[in-house]
Amino acid sequence: MPQSSPSQHVALASARTVKEEKIYRTFGLTDAEYEHIVELLGREPNYVEAGIFSVMWSEHCSYKSSRKVLRRFPTRGPQVLQGPGENAGIVDIGDGMAVAFKIESHNHPTAIEPYQGAATGVGGIIRDVFTMGARPIALLNSLRFGELDDAHTRYLFAESVAGIGGYGNCIGIPTVGGEVVFDNRYQHNPLVNAMCVGLMTHEEIATGSASGVGNPVLIVGTRTGRDGIHGATFASAEDPHAKERSAVQVGDPFMEKLLLEACLELIATGKVVGIQDMGAAGLTSSSAEMASRAGSGLTIDVTLVPCRETEMNSYEIMLSESQERMLVVMQQGEEDLAKQIFEKWDLQATVIGRVTTDGMLRVLEKGIVAAEIPVSALVDEAPVLDRLALRPAYLDELDENGPLFVESEDFAEQLYALLARPTIASKEWVYDQYDSMVRTETFVRPGSDAAVVGIPGTQKAIAIVTDGNGRHVYLDPYTGGVRAVAEAARNIVCSGAQPLAVTDCLNYGNPEKPEIFYQLERSADGLSVACEAFKTPVISGNVSLYNESHGVDIYPTPVIGMVGLLEDRDQLITSDWKADGDEIYVLGDLERAQKAGLGGSEYLFVKQPEQALHYRLPEFDLKAEVALQACMLSLAKQGLVQSAHDVSDGGLLVALAESAIAGNLGANIHLDAVSGVERSLQYREVLSLMFGEGVGLIVITAKVGMTEALERAARAHEVPIRRIGNVSVSPVVRVSILDRLYIHAPIERLQVAWRGAIASWMRR
Repeated sequence: MPQSSPSQHVALASARTVKEEKIYRTFGLTDAEYEHIVELLGREPNYVEAGIFSVMWSEHCSYKSSRKVLRRFPTRGPQVLQGPGENAGIVDIGDGMAVAFKIESHNHPTAIEPYQGAATGVGGIIRDVFTMGARPIALLNSLRFGELDDAHTRYLFAESVAGIGGYGNCIGIPTVGGEVVFDNRYQHNPLVNAMCVGLMTHEEIATGSASGVGNPVLIVGTRTGRDGIHGATFASAEDPHAKERSAVQVGDPFMEKLLLEACLELIATGKVVGIQDMGAAGLTSSSAEMASRAGSGLTIDVTLVPCRETEMNSYEIMLSESQERMLVVMQQGEEDLAKQIFEKWDLQATVIGRVTTDGMLRVLEKGIVAAEIPVSALVDEAPVLDRLALRPAYLDELDENGPLFVESEDFAEQLYALLARPTIASKEWVYDQYDSMVRTETFVRPGSDAAVVGIPGTQKAIAIVTDGNGRHVYLDPYTGGVRAVAEAARNIVCSGAQPLAVTDCLNYGNPEKPEIFYQLERSADGLSVACEAFKTPVISGNVSLYNESHGVDIYPTPVIGMVGLLEDRDQLITSDWKADGDEIYVLGDLERAQKAGLGGSEYLFVKQPEQALHYRLPEFDLKAEVALQACMLSLAKQGLVQSAHDVSDGGLLVALAESAIAGNLGANIHLDAVSGVERSLQYREVLSLMFGEGVGLIVITAKVGMTEALERAARAHEVPIRRIGNVSVSPVVRVSILDRLYIHAPIERLQVAWRGAIASWMRR
């Protein structure tokens, strides 16, 4: 490995000071890591080099705790054009077109500066997508906050939503969907995961590779400032509140819009060798990663980097995470072309270095070498840790039988209470702050099972969703992982689309705790098995660890972003009931649903909040779920279905109520003889049937006369189907079992409970 003499280097502090005063510890490096760096370099690193190693070897950039776990994921498939390793993954959607997408976290910044933390999360994920040559067409997000009865939580939530809406709306990309969950495990450590989807042709695909000796390296976009320095190590720290606001980047969506258009125009010239967003670790990570992919080296002169603050030094410039910047490698002699295009968009394109053959990342400052590090040392030699995994004791103490409740007559009031839970309630307060219709290709807006966006000039459309349930993963990491993928896929097929691929954002607590690492490993196993079963490879994603604050780890929260394809937009299905007289069916095993229990359900957290985490999550039948979804797709392609809605948070009654509210129609529901015999159900069975979340179920409606065709398709897939009632123009939802009426709920009451919950909290 190439080595260099210490006499060749200049530093802001000497290598001796870095070592003797253990400054490297303040960068997040351990003693063992520092000694390994000395080994790799054959000398002590100087201040700049120690800073560069610290960000590249941070958890956020190196995935040192999770890299071995990520290797378990399936990443290949006939539809995959680009898997993990680039800025975003890409899947083929036919006819020479492709979709690029990725999800990433911005959790720690949001905890201390919610508006900018959330906004720059959106900006970063947009850059990851258009770096691939794709034009961004949709944004989604997945948000986790504490309960809204806390004033600080309401502040964090309001500012984060404003930041997401402000950035997306200004740049002109519709925010079409997502999810919001409220639970006090996220009170001090909120999760903000942002997803972007872009459209391209196969010929427009670009990559982040720095190849071609002598090719010029350009920094393009906005000027570099001191914001975000050590943002990558900040994102790898346990408690975000222990860090300063200076670690949070500041975004400018109007500048990003110009950068987007300039970069896409530049890529279209065919003269770009490689291009990469300057995200975490800024110029350091973009240069090192691009060189690593090509097996090359880079020499960069930081004196040439346009700065917006005076007297910035090499350390600050290399570690700054100022937003709206890209690193571009052009073909030799094409520098002026890049400059002309960027000047057209009122942006700068500045040559700051060249591609070399020696495999070194060399940083010059005023003609002197400020840092000289083998690229392989930064990327390939980053630590890969063997964390200890230990099954948490609480998993063996969970009650299998579930709680016993004293029988209550007022099921309607229980339903209203569930609908008013902020996690279940309408997210209109959130979505109304997002522009979901800009570009006019949004067919299904936020609020249905999946968002659906049309592909201009074709009959195709894509369905997109983000999904996850941290409580489920906490109660059973493996099954929770399986269910996260299954529910995302179920939402996609309920729109009539075929699931294609996954991007995941793995949000966990401190991996140094063996019990937390066990949650990560086992849930990753569940995710992997489910992705194999649904043929949805993982093509991109992000890991966010050390989500711990005030000594409390968040729930293990893998969030699944999934994209599906509708070949014919006329086959699109939504969740709202359509017409008086339509018949209501349930696809899936209702008999099993009445026995599965309430473990992990939202109902349990309403009725017994202090005891809700003491009950085991019901077993999940993955084979039955795969058959259920195949059956749903078959019904959609045959045009037999009027509406479809998956049963998830809140259970069957909530799913029925949501479809009734969306369609402004009532229903007469009869859950008679679900068990196959004419008998009254035990109270425990009634609760499980109505509010349990343990079994994959889909509620569908169809026109009168479709029963035979529906049952024929269900038999072909070996999926139970049961007609349970009909849609009614009467504005009341009635649910009975045998001769007993359990629910008599006016639509107006359902709507009031569901629509006003979050808004009423946010007015306090």
